[in-house]
Amino acid sequence: MISTELKSHFAKTRVLGQGSGRICLSEAEFAWLLHITASDLGITHADKIYSAPHEVPTFYEATIPPELPEGWSSLDVNALLNEFAHLCAEEADARLYFTNLCSILKRRVKFQRILSAQAKPTMDQIGPRSLLEYGVMPTDLLGNWMLWRKWIFDIDNRSGQETGYLFEPILASCMGGVAVGSRNSPVKRINDQGKQTSAGRQIDCLDVDGKIAYEFKLRVSIAASGQGRFAEELSFPVECKAAGLTPVLIVLDPTSSNRLTELTAAFEAAGGNVHTDDAWAFIETKAGDSMSTFIEKYLRPVLLQMASYDDVLPKSITLEWATDSIQISSSEETFKIERTGEQEDALDEE
Repeated sequence: MISTELKSHFAKTRVLGQGSGRICLSEAEFAWLLHITASDLGITHADKIYSAPHEVPTFYEATIPPELPEGWSSLDVNALLNEFAHLCAEEADARLYFTNLCSILKRRVKFQRILSAQAKPTMDQIGPRSLLEYGVMPTDLLGNWMLWRKWIFDIDNRSGQETGYLFEPILASCMGGVAVGSRNSPVKRINDQGKQTSAGRQIDCLDVDGKIAYEFKLRVSIAASGQGRFAEELSFPVECKAAGLTPVLIVLDPTSSNRLTELTAAFEAAGGNVHTDDAWAFIETKAGDSMSTFIEKYLRPVLLQMASYDDVLPKSITLEWATDSIQISSSEETFKIERTGEQEDALDEE
């Protein structure tokens, strides 16, 4: 007998957002993610409800939407629910494993829609900015440069927003904790007089007992932290201590820097701990065997590969805007964004 709570969770896991911007994973996508979960955790499928041919793509190899076996699109939702319940019965962490895979896929699908629908800027929005550069740069180049940089800026803002909904919550869940927004945070800002205010501080991961506040950093470098922002980072452990929490800094790429040394000292002075060289081992100890597998397959390799680009100058790329697409190219590779002409405002709904 499948519980009502598990049925409700299964249904919610399928959907992101509402209205015209709603994302709903298909039966085939659900079958695919259930298959990945079972395969990764070494669980035998229940009653072999669907076949899984060898050519099924791995998670990051798949296109968006993924190209999956034709028969999977007609699978019955109740059969998929039974498979989900079977996986959860076989391995308690299968529920979180599958849920996190769904979360990543939904955000990836949504971001592809954002890329397709993000409106081209208008000079009504940005035209006055030309007063800063008109005559310094050739006029035709300036006009095109202003349009491109505004579009890229808007896309990057949307990317940051979507990542905020995704990265910390998933990593926190793997560690058995929860990401906490500033509104509900037990950590309050301290003013210039050294007194706590009512304004809260976001916590990347609050442990299950509510006693430890984890702060995640991909890398702490001089280039990545301006003076104002770094002052915010230094104040976090002090404010955690004032709230009765132990601050713990986890730096996923341990490349040394003066900023990292300074931030480490601030956490230790507040009675906290810092994990750099042992960061991933520490996370996986907190996560347990099953969720460590998730981290090793879907988080760590991506983040470490991207961190390596911190130390190199960007390559030259070409951006081309056509009526129905945008093409991004280097000398070796090309990526095309198909444009739909939709209004991107519809994608803002959560």
